[in-house]
Formats: sequence, structure tokens, C-alpha cells
Amino acid sequence: MASLTAEHEPGITPGSGALADALVPASIFAPDRGGCGEEDGDECLEDGDMTNGKPEDRRIDCSSKLALVSPNGEQYDSLLRQLRDRMEEGCGETIYVVGMGSDGGDWGLDEKDMEASVATVHSMCEQLDSDLIPLRERTEAAGMVRDYLIRRRVGELDFLEVRVAVVGNVDAGKSTLLGVLTHGELDNGRGFARQKLFRHKHEMESGRTSSVGNDILGFDQEGQVVNKPDSHGGSLDWTKICEKSSKVITFIDLAGHEKYLKTTVFGMTGHLPDFCMLMVGSNAGIVGMTKEHLGLALALNVPVFVVVTKIDMCPANILQETLKLLQRLLKSPGCRKIPVLVQNKDDVIVAASNFSSERMCPIFQISNVTGENMDLLKMFLNLLSSRTSYRDDQPAEFQIDDTYSVPGVGTVVSGTTLRGLIRLNDTMLLGPDPLGSFIPIAVKSIHRKRMPVKEVRGGQTASFALKKIKRSSIRKGMVMVSPKLNPQATWEFEAEILVLHHPTTISPRYQAMVHCGSIRQTATILSMNRDCLRTGDKASVHFRFIKTPEYLHCDQRLVFREGRTKAVGTITKLLHSTNNMPSNSKPPQIKMQSTKKVPLRKEDGTMATSDDAATIAQPASSSTSQPPKSGGGGRRRGGQRHKGKGQNSSTNSMAAPSSTATGNS
Repeated sequence: MASLTAEHEPGITPGSGALADALVPASIFAPDRGGCGEEDGDECLEDGDMTNGKPEDRRIDCSSKLALVSPNGEQYDSLLRQLRDRMEEGCGETIYVVGMGSDGGDWGLDEKDMEASVATVHSMCEQLDSDLIPLRERTEAAGMVRDYLIRRRVGELDFLEVRVAVVGNVDAGKSTLLGVLTHGELDNGRGFARQKLFRHKHEMESGRTSSVGNDILGFDQEGQVVNKPDSHGGSLDWTKICEKSSKVITFIDLAGHEKYLKTTVFGMTGHLPDFCMLMVGSNAGIVGMTKEHLGLALALNVPVFVVVTKIDMCPANILQETLKLLQRLLKSPGCRKIPVLVQNKDDVIVAASNFSSERMCPIFQISNVTGENMDLLKMFLNLLSSRTSYRDDQPAEFQIDDTYSVPGVGTVVSGTTLRGLIRLNDTMLLGPDPLGSFIPIAVKSIHRKRMPVKEVRGGQTASFALKKIKRSSIRKGMVMVSPKLNPQATWEFEAEILVLHHPTTISPRYQAMVHCGSIRQTATILSMNRDCLRTGDKASVHFRFIKTPEYLHCDQRLVFREGRTKAVGTITKLLHSTNNMPSNSKPPQIKMQSTKKVPLRKEDGTMATSDDAATIAQPASSSTSQPPKSGGGGRRRGGQRHKGKGQNSSTNSMAAPSSTATGNS
């Protein structure tokens, strides 16, 4: 979300005084493009007035609260440019405050000036094809101050999309909360709401999520929820929701149980969430996987907000204890967050405006049975804006995180568009296959949230139907990229690693599972710049994939885990080496040739021995007729399938032990 204040507006003034004290330094909440700070690119004049960094804006003062009342042409253009920048920064939406100035005067406008200012903002919104949605109005020292949400208008087949990962310990109420939010019906305290979300029979029986679930919550231009479940089956029609919505929140429902940690890590890395909703059961407190999931979100730099559930059944003293522990955890040196308890709409607007600073962590207290504070959580979700913005002129790239075989359609892949623009019937390169090559493939149809569309752009999730390819030849972790990129698969890479936890020491030849985007594969440590690694150590490590090469980027985040071992890091260098690929793929082929061809060729034993000499050190002074027999004997020992070898049983029985001994050494 773009910052709360424009260039002509200072820091925030929350409705509640206590909250204002809790939000420590004003510098965090200063707008990215404003504020007279050392880090900001904008210039400041001698008298402290703020102007935009562009030369033509320097003589135009937009810092006064009256700048919007009756701006001249130059001032209007400057204000419009500022608003456009903030809309781009907030991926199509921003919160705009009218009646605040940064010139040191009292905040607030009288009714006449307020009407004129709102009319100016309205005309700027029309220029930018956006909607102006009132959020709140409050009285300050000199009059009224109003907050507005400005959101770009989208076509019927388009919508803004924000992805929220839902994590927390088992039994914290993750699936129940999503059932209540998306279906609009409160829970009965006995698992009624979550039944609508489960995908598997064993999930319904145990009440525990084991797969990555996807659910959507649509908001219209006014910020009202548009989800209307079918009156018969209770299911949601995703296409109708998307058509009516100007913004869709996609919830990635992850598993809380420890045995499904692999799935949860894949959901956090492969589905690229913008935000993370950490659920805490107020009666159980911070137990089990709560800290694991919080640590994972922090390692991947995903902003976190906390939802404390089950407050209807929790005694007041236990709830206070849980909140105290939670605040202590968020303030700890590992997190360094500013916890903010959200209790009214003013708090929601302040929290949403400054949430993308990544320092603030709003805490909601809700009940799925009584519906208490549910409207505050919905309002907060409506105000969140996507953190990822990409230009359409970049070459397209799409990562695959699931594959399907749909009857009558064929192979379908789903995933996230990382950057660029992909249109219907575009030809993309799909890969890498086990040999590291990419094959051209045409996109037959595109769906977003089960709704057919003609194109997708960076940051959006989609499903593609592909022509002429089997589902078995596609795996999670593959990518579809534009031919302009000339992609190359990588066997080996270097990464800067921080070990979060390891019971003993990590040394070269150690193997663990690497999660990087939607890639999930075991990798071996070939070398590192230290002798061994323990908990809390940092090092530059050289990895090599075990099974297949992958398509990687520098500066990609990775999570490295094996059992209770956990490490996080960033890829620093890709090692594109031409002889990497054959070295990993040759040995199996040589073995196949030697085992297949030795029994067939009895005469030209020289060929067999030359092949074997590459892998087995055999004595040079052996007669040309004996090695094939010994090879045949070794082969027969594995399984006596070849006929016609029985005659040489006496000689073979002598030769076999020596050949197998050398072969197995």
C-alpha cells in the first residue's frame, strides 16, 4: 500500500492517542517519495518546505493543506503527477488524506474549503480513471480531515489481486476463519465452516488441512464483500465473484501440522504470497509451529499480520497472557516488529496505510462463532495492496506450481506470472527437462480464478491449457519463459546461507532439500568458505542439484531444510558450465551401454573392454577372449536371462568372482 500521506501531507495522526504513542519513529511512516530525510531522493528547501525532486516542481509549493482548494494549472499538474506516482507505487490504489499539510499549520479545513478540495481530488481521479471511496472523517484543531481510498478502475474481466498466505499452529482456526470470510456464514463451534474448504476425504475426517488450499474473497468498488454462496450446494461461483469484484484476495490455506511442513514451505515459497496472516488460538497461545511459521515468513521477507481467534471461549486472563506473549515475541530481536492492537476503524486505516513498511504488525482479535471484529479484518483486507509490480515490457516469465489433466482440454498448468505479459496463443519455452533443454509450446487458453481471459501480466496467478504435451513430462518447478530470454538451466549455484537451526555441524557433501520459488529438489553441498557450519553461522556455499537442472535467478531467496535443520539464503551466482550437464547425465548411459552390448558382442571384446576401462580399472594383460566371458558371467549373476551361456559354466564360474569383485569395488 502506498504511504498514507502525500508529498503535501506529513506523518499520520491516528484517531486514538494511545496508538499514536505506540507508533514509534515518524520516519518509518514517512512517504517513500516524501519527507526531508537523508534517504529520500526529494530535495528540501531552506525553510523546510517540501517539493518534488523534479526541477519544474521546485517553485510550486504543494505542502499547504490549502493546495487542493483552488490550484492553478501548474500546481494541479504537480498534484496529479504526485498522485500518479503514488498509485503506481501502490499497484493501482492509495489512501489520500484531505485537510492535512506539512507546512506546520493546524490540520483541518472548514466546510467550504473541504468541498473545494474534494472536488479537486475528484477531478484528478477522473483524469486517472480511478474511483474515490470515502473511508473516514474526523475533526482536528482547524476543522475537518478526510481519508479517501483511491482505486484504479478495472474492466469486467480484470481485477486487482492480493495473495495472503494463512499460517499458524494446528487447531488455530485457519480453515474455519477462511470458511467464515469466504462463505459469509458464522461457525457453530463444531467445525461447520471449515467443511466447505476441505479437498480430501481424510481432511474432513481429521479436520486438518494437508494440502495447499486456494480460496477467494472479492470486494467491489465500495469495499463490500461480493461472495454469495450458492443456496443449494453452498459452493462459490468464482467466475461471478471475479466479474463483480474490483479486488480479489486469494487466501493460500496452508497446513499447520508439523508432518505437513514440506507442503507449508512450498506454499510460502512457490505461491509467492504478498502478505502472511499468522493465526494464533487465544486459548492455546503461541505453541507448536507458530514460531516456525513466523520465522519462515520473516526469512522470506513477507509482511505479517496476526489474527488471534476463539476470543469468545477464552477466559479474559488467558487472552491477556497470550497477547502479552505475542507482543514480546514480535518485539524480540529476531522479529523487531511494532505490534499494534487493532480495535476500531481508525486503527485499521492507520495499520493498512503503514503496513507495507514491514515494521508494523497489526494484531486482530476475532471470533468465528460470534463474528466479533470480523468487519475490521474485512476492511483491512480490502485496504491491502499488492507488493509486486512489474512492467509489461519485460520478457514474460511464468513459474509452474501445479499440473492437471483435464478431460476434453488436455494438460493444464497453474502458477504465477513473475513478470511481463502473456497473451493467448503466445509461444513460450517450457523447461528445463531432465537434460536441461527448453521446448517451444503454445498457450491454448488462459484462465484466472476459473474465469477465461485473453492475457495475464506480472504478479497475477493463472492457469494455461497447453497443446501437444503430456502431463507426465511437466513437473512443479518448471518455468515457461519468453524465447527472448534465451533461458539456460543450472546444475550448480552459489548461495549466501544463514543456518537457523542444526543439531550438529554441516560440512561438504551434506544433502538437504532446497526450496526456491516453486522448485523443490535435493541439493548437495560441494564446497563452502568455512570448514563446517553450526546454528547461527553464515557462509557462501556451492550447491549442486541431485536429479535435474533448474532455471534460477541471482538474488532469489531459498529455504534449505532437512529434518529439523533449517537454513535460509540468497542465490549469489549461477554457474553455467557446458560440461556440467553431460557429467551428470553420462554415467547412467555408459552403464546401460555396457550392460546391454556385452552379451551381444562376443567377438569384438575390445569394444566392451574399452568401454569398461573408462569406469573400471582392469589389468591390461588380459586375453581378448576372456573379458567378454567374465562380463557375461557378471551379467548372468544378476539374473540368468540369456540363453546359450550354459556351455561355458565351468570357465565362467572361475571368471565371475574376479570380474564382479573388480566391478563392485
